[in-house]
Amino acid sequence: MIKLEDFQKVDIRLGKILEVEDFKEAKNPSYKLKIDFGPEIGVKKSSAQITNYSKEELKGKFVLAVVNFPPKQVANFMSEVLVVGVPDKKGNCVLLKPDKEVDIGVRLY
Repeated sequence: MIKLEDFQKVDIRLGKILEVEDFKEAKNPSYKLKIDFGPEIGVKKSSAQITNYSKEELKGKFVLAVVNFPPKQVANFMSEVLVVGVPDKKGNCVLLKPDKEVDIGVRLY
């Protein structure tokens, strides 16, 4: 069990995917994403193993991501945020999004 204060240390924000590129150098099938988190956080990069989505499906999609983990080197790319999702029955990542319109950059609480 963790305390509420521990959970509140994880900064999860809503972003909008601006760009999606194949990430051929990654060990596992992945995309390079550029995600806009609004004026407070700005645009961040992420390596994401969400190739069960097409690049066309992802561009413009809203996603939730942890924005306060330290950057992580993935092959020749620096991933700045961790996109979150839940597994479907086949183990593919299903992205999470709000069911009503909200501004990008808002924090999960």
